[in-house]
Amino acid sequence: MVLIGGGAFLMGSDEFYPDEGPVHERVVAPFRIDPYAVTNADYARFVDETGYVTVAERSLDPADFPGADPADLVPGAMVFTPTSGPVDLSDWRGWWRWEPGAFWRRPFGPDSSIDDRLTHPVVHVAFEDAEAYAAWAGKRLPTETEHEYAARGGLVGARFAWGDEAYPDGVPQANSWIGRFPYDNRGWGGTAPVGSYAPNGYGLYDMTGNVWEWTTDFYAPRHVRPSDRPVDAGTRTNLLGSPAGGPTTARRVLKGGSHLCSPAYCLRFRPAARSPQSEDTGMSHVGFRCVADA
Repeated sequence: MVLIGGGAFLMGSDEFYPDEGPVHERVVAPFRIDPYAVTNADYARFVDETGYVTVAERSLDPADFPGADPADLVPGAMVFTPTSGPVDLSDWRGWWRWEPGAFWRRPFGPDSSIDDRLTHPVVHVAFEDAEAYAAWAGKRLPTETEHEYAARGGLVGARFAWGDEAYPDGVPQANSWIGRFPYDNRGWGGTAPVGSYAPNGYGLYDMTGNVWEWTTDFYAPRHVRPSDRPVDAGTRTNLLGSPAGGPTTARRVLKGGSHLCSPAYCLRFRPAARSPQSEDTGMSHVGFRCVADA
């Protein structure tokens, strides 16, 4: 793990999306952080040793889905599927599908495998799946503040983890969507092996791009400064990780963006970027890394 010295920094951004503001000062205590996201090989060791079963592998409780067809209440996960051409970018259902039998070992469905993806970040992990791994490893998940502080790599006020330009000299610095979203991708076309791009100033890889990463903070529609009154984190009906009409679940903050982030649709492969995610939902672009107290 990499030791990150404590200090004060300006968290958030007022340039891009409303939930990234307001910019405010935060103080961070020293902590240690994994230089890479947890990989499929890492997670396999955890599961082989403990027998842990992830949320995506568990049967759904009919009581949580009144009126649903029992045939639909089978284990599975949400898998990104490119479209054949331009679609309405306001409707995410155009490129996400519920895939029965998809989980971390079968990331695209029952006929897929991670045999050739062992160094890729693990995906389809819900919040409790990530927490279980962290506890097994003697670590924990980062707070949103810790993740952003580490992702900035010591740069002050920069838009990206490497500076202010998304693609310096036209060269991608992270695994993001290159082309027209969601049908034309000239980049990796999915997750990349961890460490495929240069590290940031703290020696950390893929803190932005590749996969969104879980944090422990509950999501609120703006930053809650230490001096603010609490803001209700809220819940929403979980439309992503299970059939529509499912239970309401708390949302946690994801950080860092993913390989699906496109400047024309989702310019979120930045340290300040954040996204809400239902605790019980793992997806094909969501992973995590661990931290520990210094």
